[in-house]
Amino acid sequence: MITVVGIGADGWDGICEAGRTLVESARVVLGGPRHLDLLPDVPGQRREPWPSPMRDRLPALLASLAEEAAAGHVVALASGDPLVSGIATTLIDLLGTDEVTVVPAISSVALARAAMRWPAESHAVVSVVGRDVALVRRELAPGRRILVLSSDEQTPRDIAGLLVAEGYGDSEVTVLGDLGGPEQSSFRFESAVILTGTELDLPRLNVVAIDCVGPALGGWVAGLPDDAFEHDGQLTKRDLRASALARLAPVPGEHLWDVGAGAGSVGIEWMRAHPSCMTTAVEADADRATRISRNAARLGVPGLEIVHGRAPDALAGLRTPDAIFVGGGATRDGVIDACLTALRPGGRLVAHGVTLETEMLLGRLYLQHGGELTRVSVETSAPVGTFTGWTPARTVTQWALTR
Repeated sequence: MITVVGIGADGWDGICEAGRTLVESARVVLGGPRHLDLLPDVPGQRREPWPSPMRDRLPALLASLAEEAAAGHVVALASGDPLVSGIATTLIDLLGTDEVTVVPAISSVALARAAMRWPAESHAVVSVVGRDVALVRRELAPGRRILVLSSDEQTPRDIAGLLVAEGYGDSEVTVLGDLGGPEQSSFRFESAVILTGTELDLPRLNVVAIDCVGPALGGWVAGLPDDAFEHDGQLTKRDLRASALARLAPVPGEHLWDVGAGAGSVGIEWMRAHPSCMTTAVEADADRATRISRNAARLGVPGLEIVHGRAPDALAGLRTPDAIFVGGGATRDGVIDACLTALRPGGRLVAHGVTLETEMLLGRLYLQHGGELTRVSVETSAPVGTFTGWTPARTVTQWALTR
């Protein structure tokens, strides 16, 4: 059992009485050098800084402390609430919920809300601690408020640059530093543009508060405009994408395989449905795989995983999916079989076909497995001389199945 104790910028005096008792009685205390330096001397106590890189070396450190942990003599220190972008989440992933106890301090999110006087229900919270600031893009909307948990003193400027690039340069930005500590600070910038040009030394520990002023960049309901994606023609078009995602039915925390991903549009919109939705995009063409990465970052889901390879071989060893979209390559030997095998009960599969050969395959699969078989025809208006007429797109056959 490892106990994780939250510690604020106010140091030892800010730890609750129960937390101080746990730290003082521990045989081993783990933490960052900054946290360990805040503790009073305890004779005979072993203090270990977190290893680097942490995720790779942490299991070995924990294994070396198994005896002390079993006796309940190991304490880990974390900033604020250890379950808000904190070490407690990593320890629970590695050890399980029964092996970790958490004694939180006030989180940086709560302190930032208090400083800004923002009610909890009035804003979004985004963590870019060790992550790409492109995550902020998903939350941008006129009049929206966002609290961003920063990685370091450079993060506020990176965020400001992103805001300017997305047309949100007039947004008011406040950098809240060392919250809860004696050196707590607040730097308000009337616009993100001003922040990008400032030479002010910003605190390393900070939270960025954004009052958004800018244009609507696209809704969260499936069916973004086609021109929202960079593509070479291999794109699941807007109406078909919305139809596919309605049947894939993204649910928080679920994982999608986007097989033959093309521009990655289906997988990207799956992830935009909820911050905990994840996608693995499988694409054989190297240029398209790179393009998917750019599209994902531009649309606020930089965590999308890209596998450069050809199905079905590229599917081996991937995380088990909750849903699968096959946008290309359905007729390749073994692709559909591999997808059906990977689906657990309740999983959804949607496959599209524009050729006669793929349509025949999907028809056979429908007769064999059931599900829903649909032909989708879309026509758009276009000039015909001085008049207006209809231009039909290729008809797409769609097979949808729930296990």
